[in-house]
Amino acid sequence: MPNSHDASLQLRAHRVIASLNREQVDFLDKIGKDALFSSGVKLSRTQILAAMVNVLRRVNVTGNGVRTLGQFEQRILQSLTRSRGGRRHG
Repeated sequence: MPNSHDASLQLRAHRVIASLNREQVDFLDKIGKDALFSSGVKLSRTQILAAMVNVLRRVNVTGNGVRTLGQFEQRILQSLTRSRGGRRHG
């Protein structure tokens, strides 16, 4: 059952159009189907993407100084590694 915080976020939701390649869409669909077959609850693409954004916010990922997509992906990986207590990458 969603808590009141989740419900308030849904009320203020904005539509975002994203262009993803086939492999990326298949990956999102696989996550949703994995959830469905393991728990009986299917996660939509929108729910998965929203969860990913929430995690990036929690690990304090920013776009400051980012010049390339690859650099941003590396920053995300470093942030996730630090948040799990892993060693810090330079």
